[in-house]
Amino acid sequence: VKRQFNREAESFKEQGNAFYVKKDYAEAFNYYTKAIDMCPKNASYYGNRAATLMMLCRYRDALEDCQQAVRLDNTFIKGHLREGKCHLLLGNAMAASRCFQRVLELESDNSQAQQELKNAESILEYERMAEIGFEKRDFRMVVFCMDRALDSASACHKFKILKAECLALLGRYPEAQSVASDILRMDSTNADALYVRGLCLYYEDCIDKAVQFFVQALRMAPDHDKARLACRNAKALKAKKEEGNKAFKEGNYEAAYELYSEALTIDPNNIKTNAKLYCNRATVGSKLKKLEQAIEDCTKAIKLDETYIKAYLRRAQCYMDTEQYEEAVRDYEKVYQTEKTKEHKQLLKNAQLELKKSKRKDYYKILGVDKKATEEEIKKAYRKRALLHHPDRHSGASAEVQKEEEKKFKEVGEAFSVLSDPKKKSRYDTGQDLEDDGMNMGDFDANNIFKAFFGGPGGFSFEGNICSV
Repeated sequence: VKRQFNREAESFKEQGNAFYVKKDYAEAFNYYTKAIDMCPKNASYYGNRAATLMMLCRYRDALEDCQQAVRLDNTFIKGHLREGKCHLLLGNAMAASRCFQRVLELESDNSQAQQELKNAESILEYERMAEIGFEKRDFRMVVFCMDRALDSASACHKFKILKAECLALLGRYPEAQSVASDILRMDSTNADALYVRGLCLYYEDCIDKAVQFFVQALRMAPDHDKARLACRNAKALKAKKEEGNKAFKEGNYEAAYELYSEALTIDPNNIKTNAKLYCNRATVGSKLKKLEQAIEDCTKAIKLDETYIKAYLRRAQCYMDTEQYEEAVRDYEKVYQTEKTKEHKQLLKNAQLELKKSKRKDYYKILGVDKKATEEEIKKAYRKRALLHHPDRHSGASAEVQKEEEKKFKEVGEAFSVLSDPKKKSRYDTGQDLEDDGMNMGDFDANNIFKAFFGGPGGFSFEGNICSV
């Protein structure tokens, strides 16, 4: 009977081999299983089935068959090699090394074992480097190490998850999501993969969905510290941000500013949410007339997220309010290049006009009047400034002072001639070139304006006591 079983088992094995050669691994598996059922003490049958399972990428099942094979025959070189290879593919480099060393004890010149032993040592080195990289927050280094390790350990979930976590920390969310999703398709209860999925959503500011994944991860692994911390941070960040939004809507800007500041301390890794918080705080800052701080907050938001249009718009407006027109134009150009809307085009046009206006003389400033000054206020200001800077008044001063006062006297006359003429004033206020009116400021004579204003020759004299201004 035993001989009969052995013959039948050998027949099943031969059929399994035939299917294996044809690469029909599912059928090969079935026949090797039949052979094992007939002869459960034959090491080579387990070895063959392990080889088939490896071709089907079922490495954990293959590992069990390899271990059973070498238990039955500790001198079974193929069994040890396949066990080592399974350990290697699953990322268990230490266990793999022991298997390959056992092969070399049995056959010292086995080239496969020698090569695989080197691969196992490389994986251990990459793991060590990745651990140091993670501690130093050098996440690019960790991704590099895990990619190299996965060349030999392609089925290692631990390496894939570490890579995915670091991709998420680097802001490469689609790649991280893809890795985590692949693992969850194979193992829907993998707490680490659930955590990484949650981490990506959390960093993309989808906080409610993220919390669901963190809770699920904790259900699968109650001692998952990273998931617990992330869950706590996500809830705290959402609550603080909402408190800030509420205070802002109620017009309580000081409180909103403090709440956004507190929210920014919760998790420095959450780039997208923090960018929004900085922009929100900048909005509050501009309401509180803290314009330089608002500009700084917008810059921090843009540093975290270079595509954040709202932050560019907010900063540009702050630049306009602080008369930093070149910076405003630069920001509006960036916005318009990204989103070519009519509104953005108009904002850019306005900034360019203000920049153009800022580069010419400010006649209002020269006269010391507001841009909304009346005709009478402009005349009064001219009288005061013209008398103050008239060359006759400074005839006894040094040549340098005389030259400076003469220049100021000319500018005051220039300013008055423009702002006292409704047509020229209108063109000046709208940023148009005054030269188009035939007015050449280079040939301008301030004395003519002065004489006309004070009534010509004999209308005013600096002789005797200097007139009080």
